[in-house]
Amino acid sequence: MLGRSVGVLSTTLQGIIPVVMEPTTPVSSETPNGEPQVEPTRIDFDDIHLRVITVPLPAGIYGQVAGLSKRRVIATQYPVEGLLGKSWLDSDEEGKGTLLMYDFNTAKTETLASKLNDFTLARDHKTLAYRSGKRLRVIAAGQKLDEKHEQAPPSRESGWIDLSRVRCAVIPTREWQQMYREAWRLQREFFWSADMSGVDWQKVYDRYYPLLERVATRGEFSDLMWEMQGELGTSHCYEFGGDYRQPPQYSVGLLGAEFEWDEQAQGYRITRILTGDPWLEEVDSPLNEPGVNAQVGDVLLAVNGRRLTREFTPGEGLLHLAGVPVELTLRTPQGEMRVVTVKTLGDESKLRYRDWVRRNREYVHAQTNGQVGYLHIPDMGSWGFSEFHRGFLSEIACPALIVDVRANGGGSVSPLLLEKLARKRLGYDVPRWGKPVPYPYDSAMGPIVAITDERAGSDGDMFSHAFKLMKLGVLIGKRTWGGVIGIWPKSVFVDQGLTTQPEYAFWFHDVGWSVENYGTDPDIEVDYAPQDYAAGRDPQLDRAIAEILKQMEANPPRLPDFEPRPKLPLPSGLRLAAQSRII
Repeated sequence: MLGRSVGVLSTTLQGIIPVVMEPTTPVSSETPNGEPQVEPTRIDFDDIHLRVITVPLPAGIYGQVAGLSKRRVIATQYPVEGLLGKSWLDSDEEGKGTLLMYDFNTAKTETLASKLNDFTLARDHKTLAYRSGKRLRVIAAGQKLDEKHEQAPPSRESGWIDLSRVRCAVIPTREWQQMYREAWRLQREFFWSADMSGVDWQKVYDRYYPLLERVATRGEFSDLMWEMQGELGTSHCYEFGGDYRQPPQYSVGLLGAEFEWDEQAQGYRITRILTGDPWLEEVDSPLNEPGVNAQVGDVLLAVNGRRLTREFTPGEGLLHLAGVPVELTLRTPQGEMRVVTVKTLGDESKLRYRDWVRRNREYVHAQTNGQVGYLHIPDMGSWGFSEFHRGFLSEIACPALIVDVRANGGGSVSPLLLEKLARKRLGYDVPRWGKPVPYPYDSAMGPIVAITDERAGSDGDMFSHAFKLMKLGVLIGKRTWGGVIGIWPKSVFVDQGLTTQPEYAFWFHDVGWSVENYGTDPDIEVDYAPQDYAAGRDPQLDRAIAEILKQMEANPPRLPDFEPRPKLPLPSGLRLAAQSRII
């Protein structure tokens, strides 16, 4: 319900379809104390779904919708864009929404404002407030805004509110008491099982609340929250964010390379340069930039002209130089000296991940003579979905496939990926030129083996368990994390921290609720010991290769024999008649 009108929202190729019911003229009377009394609006719900009016807005992604007086509708429209690099915690970025208004009387659409995150409509439908990043603006509802005021300073004319004038006194201890009560209440209202899995939730409240008197910092409050919510004994019961005191930041510039001190050369010899995506600045080593020509074996002598020593390392020389250009003095094994300028990285995690996947894929290809493909899925969100499809089309062309979900961070896309891996070849599209194409397309020819471990959790747990249930292949590694109660964070505290409420518990036909707090066991258990990591060995990947090669030897995957092909010659009598006409 939107104020005193009713909005029903759905989607078509034309856009949104709201139903806006103008309230009947209210009957006013006076109460005994002389105040006006307004009769409530009555809504006829019978066949309300049949009273739908199409709003011919362009196709797009629509967010909020609200009805105004005089048969007008406002709605926010957002651009179609990818999710990579985005987080559901990002709330301070400038919005990309556009506020549209459709007038039923004139059948026209107007753009009222741009760069919105969200809006709030007053109850009288005459005033509207909207947020754009960290800015707040109040305008007359339905008023088209002058573009010159988009970046105007706060004023009555522009409608922007000067938030710097807002002052408030915060008593942290009182704030923490309110946040504690709010977190406890959210769990009570949204926990997936109404009986709180048998936990006396009121008793938990009474047990921990007195400890608030002893809490002195925001960090201690977080510790208390984790202990209190931990009584539920389930996964995905988090608390994070909030008004923490920020620690000092010591950013170190990174070069995407590994060095070791060379006493004879009196410098740091490059032992390895990581290779990532050369088209992405943050996912490749700066030493791979065109014109730098750094090679393994070169010696790094100085950073920004300052000589490196055994005590003064490259890390110290690059302190506070993350993401900025620096001068490196290099010497080749032949004695050639040169100074190059590169832009350092602030984070090597994406680069090291890309290098790790590339090396694993090359190793699998080399060990199997190119007969086995390799995929790694880092999570079950937008990044994992992207990584899966980045390599899927090329790797599924191999006769067999290894799918690696170790350290999978979870998400929600596992059913989409499992559906593709579960495709069974039913036939082939055989052209005259080129290779036969399988049907369904992009389906595996031979066996599939998956690798999992104790760091694969949430939707990584579910992928691993479903892989076994669907009998897609052998699961190798270690028992998974064991957390399959999903969350939908939507309520923040007054200090912008939040807690998560486990709302969606998963049940499987074979084990019921037992994946939670246990995980799923692999078919073949293989340890990955610290000494293996230190020596550069991957026993889990090696076992997966051995297992899939054994399966391929027992049942070699190969294309079927398409012969004999159908022959459709003309009947012999017709052929003789045709020859006689030619003569």
